[in-house]
Amino acid sequence: MGAPTTSLDSRFSDPDATPISWDDTVEAIESAELFWIATVRGDGRPHVTPLPAIWLDGALHFCTGAAEQKAVNLRGNPHVALTTGRNDWDRGLDVVVEGDAVQVTDDAMLERLADAWRTKWDGRWQFEARDGAFQHEVGPALVYAVAPTKVLTFGKGTFSHTRHRF
Repeated sequence: MGAPTTSLDSRFSDPDATPISWDDTVEAIESAELFWIATVRGDGRPHVTPLPAIWLDGALHFCTGAAEQKAVNLRGNPHVALTTGRNDWDRGLDVVVEGDAVQVTDDAMLERLADAWRTKWDGRWQFEARDGAFQHEVGPALVYAVAPTKVLTFGKGTFSHTRHRF
């Protein structure tokens, strides 16, 4: 994945705002402990739920059980939005990552992701990469990658609306 085209949307930004850099956006994504994922149910209704995610190789990765609502939704429609940020009005960044969720089944990549989960959360997430999924005591978890097609970054304090397009 190459660097995105970055632009400030002045309609939703303070007059003295500048675009949030891609590097600052990636830093916010990498340091986030929690994301909210929006998927689409078969009847078109949205489904939103929190989950942890890992940024690796230019994509945001998450896991879920095959019977969970988000996995059911993804079988019919891969379009997702993942959001993270702060609930403060006047500081921090909010980030929205849009793209398609693609299942990761390569055991070598899954092992890299399992290592990243262990590292990011001080060993609290223990997955074994095997048979095209994460294996753990409650059963297998499907792993998905979302390579962004568009990322929106919202600066607060000096309000800005930055668009990163790929």
